[in-house]
Amino acid sequence: MPTRARDRLLEAAEELFYEEGINGVGLERLLTHSGVGRASLYRHFEGKDDLVAAVLQRRDEHWRKWLRERVEAHGGAPLAVFDVMAEGSQESGFRGCAFMNAMAERAKEPGSTVHRLAVEHKRKVADYVRGLIEDAGHAGAPELAEQFALLMDGAVVTAMRECSIDPFRRARRMAERLLS
Repeated sequence: MPTRARDRLLEAAEELFYEEGINGVGLERLLTHSGVGRASLYRHFEGKDDLVAAVLQRRDEHWRKWLRERVEAHGGAPLAVFDVMAEGSQESGFRGCAFMNAMAERAKEPGSTVHRLAVEHKRKVADYVRGLIEDAGHAGAPELAEQFALLMDGAVVTAMRECSIDPFRRARRMAERLLS
């Protein structure tokens, strides 16, 4: 467990926000779970919204690094994103996409920092996929990347609903047809 208060707060907040939702976790619960005092929280963050933003920025960096590493381990082809996401959905505690979840919780605040960070994350993922498609030599990479992103997001939501990895397999087959 990290010993620095900021790191402990970020780690605890990321875990709790993903498991229980941003709105479902109060500051008292977060402080208890992290073992950090209220003064330390406010020394590092102006408030909960500032903490939420830091958590999403951290999650973005970690998740995209994980995606890159796993796609490379699968050979680096564009379709590997679906195989990797299927694997990720089998991890204990899978609750879908943290960014889609955050946007859903803050749906009435489309101009919020949470919404902006989630949109940026989705754009960065689509840009990464575009790079994979370009590197594989496929024409129309920008449009294909947007279609892949739509399939990826849809597969996540459907996998949650069906409690299955099959949506990733179906999305992969659809993406394969897009590439042919």
